[in-house]
Amino acid sequence: MLDAPIAAESVLEVVAPDGARRVVRISHFPFLIGRGSETGNHLQLPDRRISRQCAALILQEGQIQIQDRGQRRGVFVNGEKIECRALSDGDLINFGLKDSFELRFRSGPAQDSLPELLTRMDHVTSSDTGPGGLRKLNLLLKATALLHSHLPLDSVLAEMVDQVIALADADRGLLLRPDQSGVMRTRVARQKGGHRLSIEGLEPSKTALRLALEHKSAVVTEDIEHDNFDLKAAQSIIAQQLRSVVVVPLFSLPSKTDTPKPMARGEPLGMLYLDSRRPAAFSRLERQILDALADEAASIIDNARLVELERERERLEQEVGIAREIQQALLPREFHHFPHLQVIGVNQPCYAVGGDYFDVLQLEQDRTAFLIADVSGKGLGAALLTTMLQGALSGMTLGQEPAKVFTHINRFLCDHSNVGRYATLFFGVLERSGRLEYINAGHPSPLLLRNGRAESAFPASSFPVGLIPEAEFSSAEVELEAGDTLVLFSDGITEAMDPEEAQFGANRLKETLDGHVNSPVEELQRVILGAVESFTRGARQADDLTLLLVKYLAAGQTATAHAG
Repeated sequence: MLDAPIAAESVLEVVAPDGARRVVRISHFPFLIGRGSETGNHLQLPDRRISRQCAALILQEGQIQIQDRGQRRGVFVNGEKIECRALSDGDLINFGLKDSFELRFRSGPAQDSLPELLTRMDHVTSSDTGPGGLRKLNLLLKATALLHSHLPLDSVLAEMVDQVIALADADRGLLLRPDQSGVMRTRVARQKGGHRLSIEGLEPSKTALRLALEHKSAVVTEDIEHDNFDLKAAQSIIAQQLRSVVVVPLFSLPSKTDTPKPMARGEPLGMLYLDSRRPAAFSRLERQILDALADEAASIIDNARLVELERERERLEQEVGIAREIQQALLPREFHHFPHLQVIGVNQPCYAVGGDYFDVLQLEQDRTAFLIADVSGKGLGAALLTTMLQGALSGMTLGQEPAKVFTHINRFLCDHSNVGRYATLFFGVLERSGRLEYINAGHPSPLLLRNGRAESAFPASSFPVGLIPEAEFSSAEVELEAGDTLVLFSDGITEAMDPEEAQFGANRLKETLDGHVNSPVEELQRVILGAVESFTRGARQADDLTLLLVKYLAAGQTATAHAG
């Protein structure tokens, strides 16, 4: 089926297992949901327990519906397992997993939101619906239509403040929004008659703002001289000779599962502030219109905020994607033909970019270096240190002693990586004769497959690189026999966890290799990865998985090596 564009904007609010939220626009139908990008998913959910082809949103007779397209544990809407179901605003979608992603469906701004506004108001008395009341309702009509227009947000909010000033017959109106530290700052300033005010030098009553935030409700003072709130002594009130002040806090609307309390509020989005040097009088209708406009303004601001967050997330996602492409390009895809050894390797980062690294370096005809590294932490910071480490090692020249090279790299990383990160690493130089010189810098011991057994034969004898500036590194030697295989791995293998959070472990890895000690490296890699996948049973992993296998052949033999 060809993708069909959507006419009215609807979104999915994506809630990650750690509570992080983002908003994804539904731009086409069918809108595909699942793990990974290889099946063309528009929304990718990085959880191995979620199927690659999980679910899809389709447009059927004008309604957006969700279909189960192969999720192993089923697709649920509001706790009910479904095959296909039409979605309503606020519906909660999950995939039969308690600690995985949840989706909240949000329909686009409806054209009939004004009737919904009016139905939220109490019964209006006949005195309210006189000429003055009709004028106020006309203001509501104009303001609501404006809020749902496609004008720039700043223009919409400025016009909305003008309408509220007219409603309250105030001298001036301000819209305050929180800055990055949460402090309310004036963003829009207007005065009676639809004129712009300079933001510089404005002094809204901090006392009134504080009271509105503390009580999470509007502060309406028709006459400060006779008001119950203690505003008379506020310096800004006295200095500006104010008689009436109105402050309405704007809150985001919580999701249906956030709280069972009907009056609960979300996070503060801003403050609507009005003041005047004249006493004011508000009818019940005017108060209801003011509250309704505040709710609508909060909804528009919240939607704009979520859209902006989504755009920022998309931008960061693009940048992370570029970083991932660069990092993956730095890993070997196919090795050259190496005399006396056979190599295969694979890297599976648990995030978009990872902190694991492996490589094979041809030093000269009879000497080949190989290494595996695991940088502490995950994400971009770990990837950057991995790149620094790779750059430092790529400058290794013929004849250099590995211990001196690593002492230099350690000092370089300590001097230039002010991020509190370090790397465990196993480095080896294998000669055609079978002599292996190696350094284990805090890395899990590789396994040596020999004579039908798997042994941990290379214990760590040095500190990780980038951890202690004064650390000295020393190498050790071992003679390999024809047919010996080294299994180098990151702790993403041994610390892989099943749904009950039990670890795969080094002993299980050794048991997995029993009976495969003499197998080709390609088969060994398949066996190990298959055992880990079977053990984890789709549980989400918290560490990168990297595997490098090096098999020593008899002197004079040559084999082709591969990267997986």
